[in-house]
Amino acid sequence: MTTILPTGNRMRVLVVEDETAATVNLLSMLNEVCPDCKITGTLESVSETVCWLEGNDPPDLIFMDIHLADGDAFRIFDNIEVTAPVVFTTAYDEYALEAFRVNSIDYLLKPIKPSDLKRAIDKFGRLTGSARKNYTGRLNNMRESRQRTFLLQLRDKLVPVKAEEIAFFHTADEKVKVHTLKGEAFPYDKSLDTVMAQLPEELFFRANRQYIISRNAVRDISVWFGSRLNLNLKVEVPERIIISKARVPVFKKWIGEGTGIE
Repeated sequence: MTTILPTGNRMRVLVVEDETAATVNLLSMLNEVCPDCKITGTLESVSETVCWLEGNDPPDLIFMDIHLADGDAFRIFDNIEVTAPVVFTTAYDEYALEAFRVNSIDYLLKPIKPSDLKRAIDKFGRLTGSARKNYTGRLNNMRESRQRTFLLQLRDKLVPVKAEEIAFFHTADEKVKVHTLKGEAFPYDKSLDTVMAQLPEELFFRANRQYIISRNAVRDISVWFGSRLNLNLKVEVPERIIISKARVPVFKKWIGEGTGIE
């Protein structure tokens, strides 16, 4: 059951996990499965991990929970270049990770089994230097891949939703929700400004302070009072979507690209 590293050197491992019991369990299994591992740190949050990576030599491998105390782990890659391969851990089902599995060395479902942990470490041990670099390169491009897929929470599960399936983002009472073309609504813990910065501009438009709308969701457009525009979507909306007079030219250019509308 024990894994011996090919080089004979101690593998430096960083653990990023916000649940104490889960951390203790993982450390215990690592000691059993890979006694050559050296734990360089145990961290609990996005901000703590970014600070640690900025101030320390990179570990050989990182075990990283996806849901951390101050947000999802993918924010780490928005703030700093991670040069170590990552094994993601999560309590959510396999379907929820399908959008991200290609970017990591492996992922482990909680409760983690020793056999699964050994598989991940063995997989890491078989990677060549160039293969490890390829994984970290994809991870650091996470922001680009996330523009097309959003990991949204529905009760006790995380659901990957493609950008093309989203009708609009709406904010009210300082809370943002994602609404899909199927009529589903998911809470989202980012501001509309942050969301807009991550979205493909050819598909989404910031209509006003309350809405980001998808081209796929626009049913028709009507002229509104004061040279403004009223957008009618293919799905129900919490409140009317009005494009201000100042924004009308920008909107017409955006909606007209590829459609002939001017």
